[in-house]
Amino acid sequence: MMSTINKNRQSNLEQRWTPFLSSGAFMFRHIRVLGWSILLVIVTGGLTWLGYLQAIQLVDKFTGNFFQLPPEGSGVVGWLTAQGWLILKYLFLMVSRIAAFYLAFLTAYCITTPGYVFLSGMVEKIYGKQTGKPVSGFKPQQVLVDLLEGIKIGAVGILVTIVALAVNFVPVIGQLLVFLLYVFYSTLMFIDYPASNRSWSLGQKISWVRSNFRRSFRLGVFPALISMVPIINVFFMALFFPLFTVHSTLNFLSTLER
Repeated sequence: MMSTINKNRQSNLEQRWTPFLSSGAFMFRHIRVLGWSILLVIVTGGLTWLGYLQAIQLVDKFTGNFFQLPPEGSGVVGWLTAQGWLILKYLFLMVSRIAAFYLAFLTAYCITTPGYVFLSGMVEKIYGKQTGKPVSGFKPQQVLVDLLEGIKIGAVGILVTIVALAVNFVPVIGQLLVFLLYVFYSTLMFIDYPASNRSWSLGQKISWVRSNFRRSFRLGVFPALISMVPIINVFFMALFFPLFTVHSTLNFLSTLER
């Protein structure tokens, strides 16, 4: 009997899942949500680009003239040295630019956290009116707390990236584990906003992701796929971030109705 009840609850919960396209329709139906989303796209993209330029200038300053002039030499040894220097230069440029993008995006993410919490609160108020269950939504006095929580999530992101780099060396299984890491971290990033409106701690947010395993996977799989495409991932994430926030908020709220 208890097993049947649990299955029915799970079935009802799955029925309350809001598809991605429905979340997009929700955004476009409400002008305030759409307007705020566009503003956040501009701000997040702008901060990411400025941060990237500053990071590149800093990296170039530290490397100085090392990659400006190839090493001098003659014969076979000189040629090998020059080729090794050229390969090292391109590897350094590729890695440093990708790392600069990620750091710039994480910085922009931390700075704009209150804006996305506000967007999530806006969605919650509309959702509350539609379901007849009013919610408090965004609290202005929580801005500093939201910034701190954003920094915590950003720090977790750096840790996840370090772990992913290490795990990636494990053949086949390593790549699968890296993908799963990015999936569940992506979910953590987006449920951070509605959870922050409830003053949840980082531990509570991680617990929610773990307790809602299937839902967390569905929420994080698309952002994770985008984030794994080099360079252009930052632009696509900045573009879709508000939509992912709306989508995650709607599906987060439905779990609170159990």
